[in-house]
Amino acid sequence: MPVSLLWAVDVYGRVYSLSTAGQQWEHCRDALMEFKRVTAAQQCCWGIACDNNIYLNVHASDLSIRYQEETYENQRWNPVDGFSDRLLPSDRWQWSDVTGLQHQPLDSFRLPSGSWEWEGDWFIDENFEGEPTEKVGWTYSIDFPATYTKDKKWNSCVRRRRWLRYRRYKATDTWAKIPSQQSTLPDPFSDISCGGWEVSEEPRGRLSLWAVSLQGKVWFREGIHHHNPEGSLWEEVSLPGEVVQISCGPGDLVWAVLWEGQLIVREGIGRDCPKGSSWVVVDSPSPDVGAIHVAVGMNVVWALTKDNKVWFRRGVNSHNPCGSGWINMVGEMLMISVGLNDQVWGIAREDRAVYFRQGVTSSELSGKTWRVISVPRDGERSHSSASASSLQSAGCYFCGEVRGQSVASDVESDTDKGSTDGATGLVASDYPEPLDAPADQTSDGPKPLIPKVTSDSFISELVSDRDSAKSARDVTCAAPSVLPEEDDVPGDGEVTAPSSGAALPPSQSGGPRDPQWSNVDLEEAQILQVQTGLVPESSDTCSLSSVATYTLAMEDQYGADEHPLWAWVSGGGCSVDTHSQLHWFNCSMNSSSLVQSVQSMSLSVSPAQTAAWRKQILQQLSERSKREMDNFRHYEQAIEQSVWVKKGSMQWWRDWKPHKWIDVQFALEQFTGPEGNKDGILFIYYNFCEEKKYLHAFINEITILVPVLNEAKHTFAVYTPERTKQRWPIRLAAATEQEMHDWLALLSASCCDSRKMQGPPSKQAMWSITCKGDIFVSEPSLALEDMPYPTPCDQMFWRQVGGHLRVVECNSVGVVWGIGYDHTAWVYSGGYGGGFFQGLASSTDNIYTHTDVKSVYIYENQRWNPVTGYTSRGLPTDRYMWSDASGLHERTKTNTKPPSPQWTWVSDWAIDYGVSGGTDREGWQYAADFPASYHGYKTMKDFVRRRRWARKCKLTTTGPWQEIPPISLSDVTILPCATQSSSGVDVVALWAISNKGDVLCRLGVSALAPAGTSWLHVGTDQPFKSISIGAASQVWAIAKDGSAFYRGSVSPQSPAGDSWYHIPSPAKQKLKQVSVGRTSVYAVDENGNLWYRQGVAPSYPQGSSWEHISNNVRKVSVGPLDQVWIIADKVQGSHGLSCGTVCHRLGVQPLTPKGQSWDYGIGGGWDHVTVRGNSMEPPRFRLPFLTQSVLQVKDVEVNGNAT
Repeated sequence: MPVSLLWAVDVYGRVYSLSTAGQQWEHCRDALMEFKRVTAAQQCCWGIACDNNIYLNVHASDLSIRYQEETYENQRWNPVDGFSDRLLPSDRWQWSDVTGLQHQPLDSFRLPSGSWEWEGDWFIDENFEGEPTEKVGWTYSIDFPATYTKDKKWNSCVRRRRWLRYRRYKATDTWAKIPSQQSTLPDPFSDISCGGWEVSEEPRGRLSLWAVSLQGKVWFREGIHHHNPEGSLWEEVSLPGEVVQISCGPGDLVWAVLWEGQLIVREGIGRDCPKGSSWVVVDSPSPDVGAIHVAVGMNVVWALTKDNKVWFRRGVNSHNPCGSGWINMVGEMLMISVGLNDQVWGIAREDRAVYFRQGVTSSELSGKTWRVISVPRDGERSHSSASASSLQSAGCYFCGEVRGQSVASDVESDTDKGSTDGATGLVASDYPEPLDAPADQTSDGPKPLIPKVTSDSFISELVSDRDSAKSARDVTCAAPSVLPEEDDVPGDGEVTAPSSGAALPPSQSGGPRDPQWSNVDLEEAQILQVQTGLVPESSDTCSLSSVATYTLAMEDQYGADEHPLWAWVSGGGCSVDTHSQLHWFNCSMNSSSLVQSVQSMSLSVSPAQTAAWRKQILQQLSERSKREMDNFRHYEQAIEQSVWVKKGSMQWWRDWKPHKWIDVQFALEQFTGPEGNKDGILFIYYNFCEEKKYLHAFINEITILVPVLNEAKHTFAVYTPERTKQRWPIRLAAATEQEMHDWLALLSASCCDSRKMQGPPSKQAMWSITCKGDIFVSEPSLALEDMPYPTPCDQMFWRQVGGHLRVVECNSVGVVWGIGYDHTAWVYSGGYGGGFFQGLASSTDNIYTHTDVKSVYIYENQRWNPVTGYTSRGLPTDRYMWSDASGLHERTKTNTKPPSPQWTWVSDWAIDYGVSGGTDREGWQYAADFPASYHGYKTMKDFVRRRRWARKCKLTTTGPWQEIPPISLSDVTILPCATQSSSGVDVVALWAISNKGDVLCRLGVSALAPAGTSWLHVGTDQPFKSISIGAASQVWAIAKDGSAFYRGSVSPQSPAGDSWYHIPSPAKQKLKQVSVGRTSVYAVDENGNLWYRQGVAPSYPQGSSWEHISNNVRKVSVGPLDQVWIIADKVQGSHGLSCGTVCHRLGVQPLTPKGQSWDYGIGGGWDHVTVRGNSMEPPRFRLPFLTQSVLQVKDVEVNGNAT
């Protein structure tokens, strides 16, 4: 889980953030003024300052925010001047936008605010639909507007070219004032709320910002997205009444509170209407007490009434944003905030502490109990945490006893609290009183005065009192002081000095803040006590405050608070789930007796005594082992020879027609040979024509065990070399998922034992991924690339590794990266096993929780008829009206299940607008008939249409992978090192492409630190989708328009290179993937053709032309020795064609880099393979009598372009 932030504002207007991995509040010191409240998203935080202006704090990232400005230069041809700026009166502007309707000269572009800066000057775009244009970038047409081409023709009367300029957002990690583009400013804002980034069908990067003015008006900020975080302008939203507060969730929920205490809900929010269409009034939870605050999430609504009672709205979802009823919850809060995953935070009325709602899950959205967040603020840790524990241990060590109240660390459940404290409904933490205070003062003394912030006047009053408070603190810096009682507050400048042995109580909540304190080292404290005579007379007069303390430098003008008072909290960007390990609830003022005992013990045992004791123990163990083993050295090694059998009942997909599932008996017989070698046989017993028969497979012949994606059964496939050639594995189905996993783990362990293969994969290993996301690894042999007799790839053994990925890449020094379906980056941690592997089949360390999210798609199909238009009534020969992509299988919203029982739904069905070919406003694609080429607009010949629905599901498993936040990736490539470094500290080049198409270079990657340190953004003129780096640091990339690029001057000294060179694509083809080896460059186009780049040399790395090698190719991987492996479709098997087959190119040699033919390996059902870690040189054997004939055969096959 990536690190995220919880934001809060204290009563003095100071802004703090708390990380999900941190243990203290971090002060935002760049804020030059006080803030009233903040609202956060994952990538930014908005706030209202005391000057009533809106400020934005965008989190810094390795991936900068860039915006592309563009304008077009238009020219027309005339017989006298040729192409010139003289246009016809009816023509478009000389400088215009793409439509020609808006006048856009180069000097008319201005930066939106001071938060932006230009990257460079204007330049001409020389790329046109994936093909390079002439140097000046002109495209030609017969007239405006029309279809443009990059070639000039005899009837080309007009031409245009595009000019580009980029601006970068520079105000990151600082509070930047949002400028107003309106002549009349809106009223001063009193509340603000952001959300909407997960609105159904919303484009990625969009954000909704709602604000409330002092006059009760609601405003919506237009144009906020990833490339424009500030937005463009404010628009007023009509209301049924005056609003006091508003809340916007991550989805399409927007609730607001009216002055009269009622609530209103915004309806009609969607992709095309982020502001919504209308309001619906919802009554207050309590008929007698109006609502004052509301907070919404994805599927929850929490509200507070004027008596500070907490209410939960049940039945809320995107289809019913109003919900169905209110439930009264335990607790009294001043405000509440709902964050990601519908987690809840609040500020309690009793003590103004921040509380977190524990137990919130998708099945129990209301949670279970409130728990206080008790962590110090930065600058206070030495005072409130380390000093407290040190003082307690010091008092115990020197004085023998420390007496004081224990601080409550656990919060009671809602049921217990409701029965014990019905008035407040919330148990606050008790803070320790002075240990030598009288008993009556402890029980009956006045409670601290906690101010309640309801308007700006209180903050202004606090600000005006700073000078007097600061002057008083300046005096206290000279000597330790005692905070007076609340009823006896001294005047300005008056200081009460303590007497000898007097206690220093903690600061009261209502008075001015004490300066920061720090305890002196224990030995110094003891010496100081002896010198000054401050030795306590008895243990009864000893207290934590009796140890001498001195003030620190006062960096914080307010001083340090024992108990900070919070005014606002925002969890909109804080991601917490059931797997999150939070360190927010460790009260720093508590020290258990066990900790004190350990501290006392550590003070009484010297390091020299510890070393001598350890040395003595080790010597005794060594002597004992030697004495016991010497008596048995003359015996021979004992070898166990045993046979054991495990049986079970399964179902088998029989080999002959008609194919169907039949019940079988399944048995694994494993035995140990006389030399300790383990082997076994797999038996499948079945009945055929009332005759008992069996099918068997030797364990040492099994090449892979694959879980099969099946909604109805828990199935897996068993491959052998013969079965691989037939493309027909042994398919078995277990009764339960756990039984299938048990059998897979047992069979996999038996296969590894028979091959003596244990532990993590080697650095030379090959990695592959199935279409289901399962990860497999194989150890290549030296003869895999041997010529003329290489090892057949159908004999390679593949074993599974825990985790779930879509892409994996590696190199020969052990650096392995992967990308999940949700574009999350993962780095291999060095372990093995995980998932369903347990015990010896999995490493005990380097195994982490692994999550992935993917989308399941179904299609809604309709046909047009003259009477009713498009309807769900199709022809008898049509596909199902709700189907999969092929139309052969029926898929409805109700009967479509997650891919397997391991997956769980995390969203509802929503229209997917990101379909290839585009869609209209409602998500429809049109065509002449099923199936055909679809487009996003309707024509006269379109009689059918379809639209795609998507629903997200989530998988949680384990594996040897660590997450690399926060940038999401779509592709990654690692430098294929041909020679391994012995030190492991050499920097390895790693390039990647973000899910938005940005090119990134990872810094600090090495064998010892495979995760690297940070990203370096490499500028591009358009988004990219594939990238690869070769052994000589040659970087090739594919843009989203299918054009190829080469990055020049990449070296260890210049890891990002200097510029991009446009490489022409194959004729009439758009490339989608590229892979670069030592000297070879291969690419795959969108039609499945494999291309080889000819003429690539160190002196001319761009090459000269493309040569076609093969078709029906999905992916290609070129290794450090120029090995070529692909994922092929339509591979012939005994029962039909197989898609997703791993294939190896044979005959790849320096003189024949294109190879000769294909060797087919495992498949189908594979989606990715990488050979970039295999740098083992094959053995070289020269056979004089075969050399000439082999070379002749190679020449014939290459000239024939054999595939």
